[in-house]
Amino acid sequence: MKKINVRHILVQHAYQAMDLMRIISQGEDFGRLAKKYSLCASAPGGGNLGSVLVERLDDQFAEALIDLSKHEISKPVRTKFGWHLIQKLD
Repeated sequence: MKKINVRHILVQHAYQAMDLMRIISQGEDFGRLAKKYSLCASAPGGGNLGSVLVERLDDQFAEALIDLSKHEISKPVRTKFGWHLIQKLD
């Protein structure tokens, strides 16, 4: 079982995720945006989920995470919970 350190921002709509992705690409801090906009309980910690077992993640989330390089941020990913921007930390 593989563990990966990850953080994310969860929003309700695709357009919100696209807006946040654009803002991050302009240099805004991922963690600060997660604290402000994420709907996940991880928001106060900057969206940090810690080291998670990939097998326990939603399939779409896991697929996007595995394809990322270290510190890379995903394009918006839709799961049953909403829309995510995912960042692999290790």
